[in-house]
Amino acid sequence: MASSLTKDPSSTAGGEKTFFGHPRGLATLFMTEMWERYSFYGMKALLPLYLIAPGGMHMSATTATAIYSVYMAMVYLLTMPGGWVADRFWGPRKTVAIGGAVVILGHITLAVPNSVTFFAGLVLVALGSGLLKANISTMVGHLYDGPKDPRRDGGFTLFYIGINVGAFLAPLTIGTVGEKVNWHFGFALAAVGMALGLAQFMLGTRHLSPQSDVVSTPATEREKQSALRKGLIWLAVAAVVYGLMAVTGNFADWATVPLSIAGLVIPVAVLLRMKRDKELTSTEQSKLSGYVWFFVVAAVFWMIYDQNGSTLSIFGENSTTNHLLGFDFPTSWYQSLNPIFIMAIAPVVASGWLWLNKRGKEPSTAVKFASSLVLIGISFVVFLIPLIDTADNGGRVSPMWLVAIYFIQTVAELCLSPVGLSVTTKMAPAKYSSQMMGVWFLAVTAGDSLTGLLTAPPVGVDLNTTGSVVFEVILALIAGVGIWMYRKKVAQHMGDVH
Repeated sequence: MASSLTKDPSSTAGGEKTFFGHPRGLATLFMTEMWERYSFYGMKALLPLYLIAPGGMHMSATTATAIYSVYMAMVYLLTMPGGWVADRFWGPRKTVAIGGAVVILGHITLAVPNSVTFFAGLVLVALGSGLLKANISTMVGHLYDGPKDPRRDGGFTLFYIGINVGAFLAPLTIGTVGEKVNWHFGFALAAVGMALGLAQFMLGTRHLSPQSDVVSTPATEREKQSALRKGLIWLAVAAVVYGLMAVTGNFADWATVPLSIAGLVIPVAVLLRMKRDKELTSTEQSKLSGYVWFFVVAAVFWMIYDQNGSTLSIFGENSTTNHLLGFDFPTSWYQSLNPIFIMAIAPVVASGWLWLNKRGKEPSTAVKFASSLVLIGISFVVFLIPLIDTADNGGRVSPMWLVAIYFIQTVAELCLSPVGLSVTTKMAPAKYSSQMMGVWFLAVTAGDSLTGLLTAPPVGVDLNTTGSVVFEVILALIAGVGIWMYRKKVAQHMGDVH
């Protein structure tokens, strides 16, 4: 990346305009993703707080956590059909544009002060995010001359910076407007953010690769009719099920249960389908068996990690002072900690792996995953201290407890997330090379769906209790120690992948 940034940011030697030495189209995708993440993370920061607020939906913490978790699970689950739609029907460019428009419509719907339209808005935002998220990264890859283009890694690094800039700014603006002015104005501001991203995309679309318009495996007319028919059937089933919930008055409590079950069943079904594929070689089957270990561990990780926007956010609202250095701030601002920590720590962690690699001491992928689980467990051990304090003494604790927890979780994330993305591409069977990135996102779906099931009826666990937090600490440590103990077996399954 350093080499690309030393070039003239505005032009190449031939006079062609570039973006820090990269194709001009990267600026378009950078800004589009920045604004999309701005709207997404603004929504993420507001959602659980709005659900529990007396001036919002005034729900219990368990119901709010269930809704939040399932919403997050569906966003990542829908990345797979989002990629499929682009491959079979619309192509990446058209799919991203439609996805952005659906996200805007979703946020506008959320901005309407009505409980019925609120849930419809959540569905639209999740659907639009699935269409967009699956394809915009693919379009970044289209800008370069194949995997060996020396600018490729630097381009994705810049793109990643755009994600975190949007994620950092969103809680500070959308969160402040939502909490301090009006919840629905906050959701409307998220719509404005996505609208800016879509406008940027449409204005700069001429700078994108022609490959982004290509439908890689076009569906036949028969396949299109079949997809439409199946889609309408599932839509009708969902309408009947959720209509009955609405009539009985149990919609908010039970709406998440079918989706949570689907979020667990679908990832398992996808992996089983791949494992039963007779066309895979014995080597590919072995790698897939090793990958299942990483998938399960990642699901446990995301189950705990993604509570930074629900369990920890609700604790921040109810039990911290939200006052530091003479300055009061909204609870949603805690959500800006992770992106700023990522931008600060990621280069250090990446340099650390490289430094260890040169000395032949870089940990294996299994050890890195084990480290991430131990760290996420430690973050909840730290969480126990203020949790016990507030339970015993009442009152509120310093916000520095949450700052410390978010910092530890960010280090844990950097030991798992980029490593998981890398190992997914390396261990993917040739037949499923394009789909495997979607499979990796299904680990997030499975983790969040498990949280959704735990907090929804009939279980209804309150995760803001010492017993629940201790359970999750033990679960994280078991998963981390488990993959560490079987690291040699996992390495055997990985074959030539290191």
